[in-house]
Amino acid sequence: MMFFQKKKTKLANSNNIAITNYLTDGLLVFNSENKLTLLNPRAEMLFEVLEGRVLGKSILELARFERLSPLVSLLGGEIKPMEKTELQIKENLILEITSTPIARDGERINTLIVTHDITREKLSDKMKTEFVTLAAHQLRTPTSGIKWSLGGVLDGSYGELNESQKEILTKAYKTNDKVIELVRDLLDVAQIEEGKYLRNLVLTSIEDVIKTVLESRKQEIMNKKLNVEFQREDVQKIMLDIEKMEIVFKNILDNAIRYTSTGGKIIITLNRKEKEREVEIHIKDNGIGIPEYEQDRVFTKFFRGSNVMRVDTEGTGLGLYISRNIIEAHGGRVWFESKEKQGTTVHVTIPIKERFGEFLTGKFY
Repeated sequence: MMFFQKKKTKLANSNNIAITNYLTDGLLVFNSENKLTLLNPRAEMLFEVLEGRVLGKSILELARFERLSPLVSLLGGEIKPMEKTELQIKENLILEITSTPIARDGERINTLIVTHDITREKLSDKMKTEFVTLAAHQLRTPTSGIKWSLGGVLDGSYGELNESQKEILTKAYKTNDKVIELVRDLLDVAQIEEGKYLRNLVLTSIEDVIKTVLESRKQEIMNKKLNVEFQREDVQKIMLDIEKMEIVFKNILDNAIRYTSTGGKIIITLNRKEKEREVEIHIKDNGIGIPEYEQDRVFTKFFRGSNVMRVDTEGTGLGLYISRNIIEAHGGRVWFESKEKQGTTVHVTIPIKERFGEFLTGKFY
Protein backbone atom coordinates (compact mmCIF):
# COMPACT_ATOMS: atom_id res chain seq x y z
CA MET A 1 0.00 0.00 0.00
CA MET A 2 2.85 2.38 0.91
CA PHE A 3 4.49 1.60 -2.43
CA PHE A 4 1.40 2.75 -4.35
CA GLN A 5 1.18 5.96 -2.27
CA LYS A 6 4.82 6.80 -3.06
CA LYS A 7 4.28 6.04 -6.72
CA LYS A 8 1.16 8.23 -6.74
CA THR A 9 3.02 11.13 -5.07
CA LYS A 10 5.89 10.89 -7.55
CA LEU A 11 3.40 10.88 -10.43
CA ALA A 12 1.64 13.97 -9.04
CA ASN A 13 4.95 15.81 -8.64
CA SER A 14 5.93 14.83 -12.17
CA ASN A 15 2.62 16.16 -13.52
CA ASN A 16 3.04 19.45 -11.59
CA ILE A 17 6.54 19.95 -13.02
CA ALA A 18 5.23 19.24 -16.54
CA ILE A 19 2.49 21.84 -16.08
CA THR A 20 4.89 24.54 -14.84
CA ASN A 21 7.21 23.82 -17.77
CA TYR A 22 4.48 24.71 -20.24
CA LEU A 23 3.14 27.81 -18.48
CA THR A 24 3.32 31.00 -20.56
CA ASP A 25 4.00 33.00 -17.37
CA GLY A 26 7.29 32.94 -15.51
CA LEU A 27 7.10 31.08 -12.20
CA LEU A 28 9.47 31.28 -9.23
CA VAL A 29 9.00 29.52 -5.88
CA PHE A 30 10.89 30.45 -2.69
CA ASN A 31 10.87 28.29 0.42
CA SER A 32 10.36 29.45 4.02
CA GLU A 33 14.03 30.52 4.15
CA ASN A 34 13.53 32.68 1.03
CA LYS A 35 15.70 30.39 -1.10
CA LEU A 36 14.74 29.70 -4.71
CA THR A 37 13.42 26.15 -5.14
CA LEU A 38 11.74 26.35 -8.55
CA LEU A 39 12.25 28.33 -11.74
CA ASN A 40 10.24 27.33 -14.80
CA PRO A 41 11.56 27.63 -18.40
CA ARG A 42 9.54 30.79 -19.09
CA ALA A 43 11.15 32.51 -16.08
CA GLU A 44 14.57 31.37 -17.27
CA MET A 45 13.90 33.05 -20.62
CA LEU A 46 12.48 36.29 -19.14
CA PHE A 47 15.36 36.74 -16.69
CA GLU A 48 18.05 35.21 -18.93
CA VAL A 49 19.36 32.85 -16.24
CA LEU A 50 19.87 29.10 -16.08
CA GLU A 51 18.02 27.12 -13.43
CA GLY A 52 21.22 25.35 -12.34
CA ARG A 53 22.95 28.66 -11.54
CA VAL A 54 20.25 30.12 -9.32
CA LEU A 55 18.44 27.25 -7.56
CA GLY A 56 19.15 27.18 -3.84
CA LYS A 57 20.23 30.83 -3.71
CA SER A 58 18.56 33.29 -1.35
CA ILE A 59 16.52 36.21 -2.66
CA LEU A 60 19.33 38.64 -1.79
CA GLU A 61 21.96 36.52 -3.53
CA LEU A 62 19.90 36.72 -6.72
CA ALA A 63 20.50 40.49 -6.83
CA ARG A 64 23.90 39.71 -8.37
CA PHE A 65 22.16 38.62 -11.59
CA GLU A 66 21.47 41.69 -13.75
CA ARG A 67 17.98 40.74 -14.91
CA LEU A 68 16.87 39.50 -11.47
CA SER A 69 18.14 42.59 -9.63
CA PRO A 70 15.00 44.73 -10.34
CA LEU A 71 12.79 41.87 -9.07
CA VAL A 72 14.82 41.58 -5.86
CA SER A 73 14.56 45.35 -5.31
CA LEU A 74 10.79 45.15 -5.74
CA LEU A 75 10.20 42.10 -3.52
CA GLY A 76 12.73 42.94 -0.78
CA GLY A 77 14.68 40.53 1.39
CA GLU A 78 11.54 39.21 3.09
CA ILE A 79 9.59 38.90 -0.20
CA LYS A 80 6.60 41.19 0.21
CA PRO A 81 3.19 39.96 -1.01
CA MET A 82 1.87 42.02 -3.92
CA GLU A 83 -0.66 41.81 -6.71
CA LYS A 84 -0.21 42.80 -10.35
CA THR A 85 2.63 45.26 -9.77
CA GLU A 86 4.39 46.58 -12.88
CA LEU A 87 8.15 46.09 -13.11
CA GLN A 88 10.38 47.25 -15.98
CA ILE A 89 13.24 44.80 -16.44
CA LYS A 90 14.73 46.59 -19.44
CA GLU A 91 13.59 49.02 -22.14
CA ASN A 92 11.53 46.47 -24.09
CA LEU A 93 10.48 44.17 -21.25
CA ILE A 94 7.80 45.06 -18.69
CA LEU A 95 6.45 42.42 -16.33
CA GLU A 96 3.45 42.26 -14.06
CA ILE A 97 4.48 40.71 -10.73
CA THR A 98 2.22 38.84 -8.30
CA SER A 99 3.74 37.50 -5.07
CA THR A 100 1.60 35.11 -3.02
CA PRO A 101 2.61 33.43 0.25
CA ILE A 102 1.58 29.77 0.56
CA ALA A 103 0.81 28.79 4.16
CA ARG A 104 0.08 25.58 6.02
CA ASP A 105 -1.38 25.67 9.55
CA GLY A 106 -0.85 29.43 9.59
CA GLU A 107 2.88 29.17 8.75
CA ARG A 108 4.41 30.23 5.44
CA ILE A 109 6.03 27.29 3.70
CA ASN A 110 6.58 28.79 0.24
CA THR A 111 6.16 32.02 -1.71
CA LEU A 112 4.92 31.86 -5.29
CA ILE A 113 6.04 34.58 -7.71
CA VAL A 114 4.16 34.82 -11.02
CA THR A 115 5.60 37.08 -13.72
CA HIS A 116 3.37 38.01 -16.66
CA ASP A 117 4.83 39.75 -19.70
CA ILE A 118 2.76 42.89 -20.43
CA THR A 119 5.24 44.55 -22.80
CA ARG A 120 2.89 44.33 -25.80
CA GLU A 121 -0.06 45.78 -23.86
CA LYS A 122 2.04 48.67 -22.51
CA LEU A 123 3.42 49.41 -25.98
CA SER A 124 -0.12 49.38 -27.38
CA ASP A 125 -1.29 51.74 -24.61
CA LYS A 126 1.64 54.04 -25.33
CA MET A 127 0.82 54.14 -29.04
CA LYS A 128 -2.85 54.91 -28.29
CA THR A 129 -1.86 57.68 -25.89
CA GLU A 130 0.53 59.18 -28.44
CA PHE A 131 -2.18 59.06 -31.12
CA VAL A 132 -4.71 60.77 -28.82
CA THR A 133 -2.14 63.44 -27.92
CA LEU A 134 -1.29 64.08 -31.58
CA ALA A 135 -4.95 64.18 -32.65
CA ALA A 136 -5.93 66.48 -29.77
CA HIS A 137 -3.06 68.89 -30.52
CA GLN A 138 -4.04 68.95 -34.18
CA LEU A 139 -7.65 69.74 -33.25
CA ARG A 140 -6.76 72.45 -30.73
CA THR A 141 -5.59 75.05 -33.30
CA PRO A 142 -8.54 74.87 -35.75
CA THR A 143 -11.18 74.78 -33.01
CA SER A 144 -9.60 77.82 -31.34
CA GLY A 145 -9.61 79.57 -34.71
CA ILE A 146 -13.28 78.71 -35.26
CA LYS A 147 -14.14 80.07 -31.81
CA TRP A 148 -12.33 83.33 -32.52
CA SER A 149 -14.02 83.72 -35.93
CA LEU A 150 -17.52 82.93 -34.64
CA GLY A 151 -17.02 85.25 -31.67
CA GLY A 152 -16.10 88.08 -34.03
CA VAL A 153 -19.19 87.51 -36.16
CA LEU A 154 -21.51 87.27 -33.14
CA ASP A 155 -20.27 90.49 -31.53
CA GLY A 156 -21.01 92.44 -34.71
CA SER A 157 -17.41 93.04 -35.84
CA TYR A 158 -18.34 92.03 -39.40
CA GLY A 159 -21.78 93.61 -39.60
CA GLU A 160 -25.19 93.24 -38.03
CA LEU A 161 -26.92 89.86 -37.87
CA ASN A 162 -30.60 89.13 -37.84
CA GLU A 163 -32.08 86.98 -35.05
CA SER A 164 -32.14 83.80 -37.12
CA GLN A 165 -28.46 84.19 -38.05
CA LYS A 166 -27.53 84.90 -34.42
CA GLU A 167 -29.38 81.79 -33.23
CA ILE A 168 -27.62 79.49 -35.71
CA LEU A 169 -24.17 80.95 -35.07
CA THR A 170 -24.67 80.82 -31.28
CA LYS A 171 -25.44 77.11 -31.54
CA ALA A 172 -22.32 76.62 -33.67
CA TYR A 173 -20.25 78.58 -31.12
CA LYS A 174 -21.51 76.42 -28.22
CA THR A 175 -20.95 73.19 -30.16
CA ASN A 176 -17.39 74.26 -30.97
CA ASP A 177 -16.86 75.00 -27.26
CA LYS A 178 -17.84 71.41 -26.46
CA VAL A 179 -15.24 70.13 -28.94
CA ILE A 180 -12.60 72.36 -27.30
CA GLU A 181 -13.58 70.95 -23.90
CA LEU A 182 -13.27 67.37 -25.22
CA VAL A 183 -9.84 68.15 -26.69
CA ARG A 184 -8.72 69.59 -23.35
CA ASP A 185 -9.98 66.49 -21.49
CA LEU A 186 -8.21 64.14 -23.93
CA LEU A 187 -4.94 66.02 -23.48
CA ASP A 188 -5.35 65.83 -19.69
CA VAL A 189 -5.92 62.06 -19.90
CA ALA A 190 -2.88 61.65 -22.16
CA GLN A 191 -0.71 63.57 -19.67
CA ILE A 192 -1.98 61.40 -16.82
CA GLU A 193 -1.16 58.19 -18.68
CA GLU A 194 2.28 59.49 -19.61
CA GLY A 195 2.92 60.21 -15.92
CA LYS A 196 3.46 63.94 -16.52
CA TYR A 197 0.81 65.94 -14.79
CA LEU A 198 1.62 68.34 -11.94
CA ARG A 199 3.68 71.11 -13.50
CA ASN A 200 3.46 74.22 -11.33
CA LEU A 201 3.27 73.60 -7.59
CA VAL A 202 2.96 76.77 -5.52
CA LEU A 203 2.04 77.67 -1.94
CA THR A 204 -1.54 78.92 -2.18
CA SER A 205 -4.97 79.03 -0.54
CA ILE A 206 -7.31 76.20 -1.45
CA GLU A 207 -10.19 78.43 -0.33
CA ASP A 208 -9.26 80.92 -3.07
CA VAL A 209 -9.18 78.10 -5.63
CA ILE A 210 -12.73 77.05 -4.69
CA LYS A 211 -13.93 80.67 -4.72
CA THR A 212 -12.51 81.16 -8.23
CA VAL A 213 -14.40 78.10 -9.50
CA LEU A 214 -17.62 79.24 -7.80
CA GLU A 215 -17.31 82.67 -9.40
CA SER A 216 -16.82 81.09 -12.84
CA ARG A 217 -20.05 79.11 -12.38
CA LYS A 218 -22.08 82.04 -11.03
CA GLN A 219 -24.30 82.34 -14.11
CA GLU A 220 -25.23 78.63 -14.19
CA ILE A 221 -26.05 78.74 -10.47
CA MET A 222 -28.28 81.79 -10.98
CA ASN A 223 -30.00 80.26 -14.03
CA LYS A 224 -31.06 77.21 -11.97
CA LYS A 225 -31.84 79.29 -8.85
CA LEU A 226 -29.59 77.02 -6.78
CA ASN A 227 -28.86 77.75 -3.13
CA VAL A 228 -25.07 77.35 -2.80
CA GLU A 229 -23.42 77.61 0.62
CA PHE A 230 -19.67 77.70 1.18
CA GLN A 231 -18.87 76.90 4.81
CA ARG A 232 -15.17 77.10 5.69
CA GLU A 233 -12.68 77.17 8.49
CA ASP A 234 -9.40 79.07 8.32
CA VAL A 235 -6.98 76.77 6.53
CA GLN A 236 -3.29 77.50 5.99
CA LYS A 237 -1.78 77.76 2.54
CA ILE A 238 -0.61 74.48 1.03
CA MET A 239 1.33 73.34 -2.03
CA LEU A 240 -0.99 72.94 -5.02
CA ASP A 241 -0.98 73.03 -8.78
CA ILE A 242 -3.63 75.77 -9.00
CA GLU A 243 -4.64 75.12 -12.62
CA LYS A 244 -5.07 71.40 -12.04
CA MET A 245 -6.90 71.83 -8.74
CA GLU A 246 -9.33 74.26 -10.40
CA ILE A 247 -10.10 71.46 -12.88
CA VAL A 248 -10.95 69.16 -9.92
CA PHE A 249 -13.48 71.51 -8.33
CA LYS A 250 -14.85 72.60 -11.71
CA ASN A 251 -15.60 68.98 -12.63
CA ILE A 252 -17.15 68.10 -9.25
CA LEU A 253 -19.15 71.34 -9.00
CA ASP A 254 -20.32 71.10 -12.63
CA ASN A 255 -21.81 67.67 -11.87
CA ALA A 256 -23.53 69.02 -8.75
CA ILE A 257 -24.99 71.98 -10.69
CA ARG A 258 -25.97 69.96 -13.76
CA TYR A 259 -27.70 67.12 -11.91
CA THR A 260 -29.44 69.11 -9.19
CA SER A 261 -32.96 70.26 -9.99
CA THR A 262 -33.88 73.95 -10.24
CA GLY A 263 -34.13 75.46 -6.77
CA GLY A 264 -31.95 72.72 -5.25
CA LYS A 265 -29.14 73.09 -2.74
CA ILE A 266 -25.37 72.61 -2.84
CA ILE A 267 -23.23 72.81 0.31
CA ILE A 268 -19.45 73.10 0.12
CA THR A 269 -17.48 72.71 3.36
CA LEU A 270 -13.77 73.23 3.91
CA ASN A 271 -12.03 72.28 7.14
CA ARG A 272 -8.68 71.22 8.51
CA LYS A 273 -8.05 67.80 10.06
CA GLU A 274 -5.26 68.60 12.49
CA LYS A 275 -4.41 65.04 13.49
CA GLU A 276 -4.09 63.78 9.89
CA ARG A 277 -2.42 67.04 8.69
CA GLU A 278 -4.78 67.41 5.77
CA VAL A 279 -7.57 69.64 4.54
CA GLU A 280 -10.94 68.11 3.77
CA ILE A 281 -13.52 69.38 1.29
CA HIS A 282 -17.09 68.10 0.98
CA ILE A 283 -19.41 69.00 -1.91
CA LYS A 284 -22.96 67.90 -1.16
CA ASP A 285 -25.98 68.20 -3.44
CA ASN A 286 -29.59 66.99 -3.35
CA GLY A 287 -29.63 65.99 -7.01
CA ILE A 288 -30.46 62.79 -8.86
CA GLY A 289 -27.73 60.67 -7.21
CA ILE A 290 -25.91 57.64 -8.62
CA PRO A 291 -27.47 54.15 -8.92
CA GLU A 292 -25.87 51.79 -6.40
CA TYR A 293 -25.00 49.14 -9.01
CA GLU A 294 -22.95 51.71 -10.97
CA GLN A 295 -21.08 53.35 -8.13
CA ASP A 296 -17.89 51.30 -8.42
CA ARG A 297 -17.33 52.71 -11.94
CA VAL A 298 -17.73 56.40 -11.14
CA PHE A 299 -14.00 57.28 -11.34
CA THR A 300 -13.28 55.25 -14.48
CA LYS A 301 -12.76 56.69 -17.95
CA PHE A 302 -15.86 57.55 -20.01
CA PHE A 303 -18.32 56.56 -17.27
CA ARG A 304 -21.71 58.28 -17.28
CA GLY A 305 -24.55 57.05 -15.09
CA SER A 306 -27.62 55.56 -16.78
CA ASN A 307 -29.90 58.03 -15.00
CA VAL A 308 -27.58 60.90 -15.98
CA MET A 309 -27.84 59.98 -19.67
CA ARG A 310 -31.59 60.40 -19.48
CA VAL A 311 -31.25 63.90 -17.99
CA ASP A 312 -28.29 65.19 -20.02
CA THR A 313 -26.86 63.50 -23.12
CA GLU A 314 -23.80 65.77 -23.19
CA GLY A 315 -20.51 65.18 -21.37
CA THR A 316 -17.33 63.17 -21.99
CA GLY A 317 -17.37 60.98 -18.87
CA LEU A 318 -13.74 61.95 -18.24
CA GLY A 319 -14.15 64.64 -15.57
CA LEU A 320 -14.08 62.49 -12.44
CA TYR A 321 -11.35 60.22 -13.82
CA ILE A 322 -9.16 63.29 -14.38
CA SER A 323 -10.10 64.75 -10.98
CA ARG A 324 -9.20 61.55 -9.13
CA ASN A 325 -5.76 61.45 -10.75
CA ILE A 326 -5.07 65.11 -9.94
CA ILE A 327 -6.05 64.59 -6.31
CA GLU A 328 -3.94 61.43 -5.99
CA ALA A 329 -0.98 63.20 -7.64
CA HIS A 330 -1.21 65.72 -4.77
CA GLY A 331 -1.14 62.78 -2.33
CA GLY A 332 -4.84 63.13 -1.56
CA ARG A 333 -7.94 60.94 -1.69
CA VAL A 334 -11.42 61.24 -3.19
CA TRP A 335 -14.55 59.21 -2.52
CA PHE A 336 -18.30 59.76 -2.44
CA GLU A 337 -21.61 58.76 -0.90
CA SER A 338 -24.74 58.73 -3.01
CA LYS A 339 -28.34 57.59 -3.08
CA GLU A 340 -30.42 57.68 -6.21
CA LYS A 341 -32.95 60.57 -6.18
CA GLN A 342 -31.49 61.85 -2.87
CA GLY A 343 -28.16 63.36 -3.87
CA THR A 344 -24.41 62.90 -3.73
CA THR A 345 -21.62 64.02 -1.42
CA VAL A 346 -18.10 64.05 -2.82
CA HIS A 347 -15.27 64.03 -0.25
CA VAL A 348 -11.76 65.26 -1.08
CA THR A 349 -8.71 65.30 1.21
CA ILE A 350 -5.43 67.02 0.38
CA PRO A 351 -2.37 66.61 2.62
CA ILE A 352 -0.89 69.77 4.12
CA LYS A 353 2.44 70.16 2.34
CA GLU A 354 4.18 73.51 2.54
CA ARG A 355 7.40 72.79 0.64
CA PHE A 356 8.07 71.36 -2.80
CA GLY A 357 10.43 68.76 -1.34
CA GLU A 358 7.55 67.08 0.53
CA PHE A 359 6.20 65.85 -2.81
CA LEU A 360 9.41 64.00 -3.62
CA THR A 361 8.82 61.44 -0.85
CA GLY A 362 5.47 60.26 -2.20
CA LYS A 363 3.75 59.67 -5.52
CA PHE A 364 4.69 62.57 -7.76
CA TYR A 365 4.01 63.17 -11.44
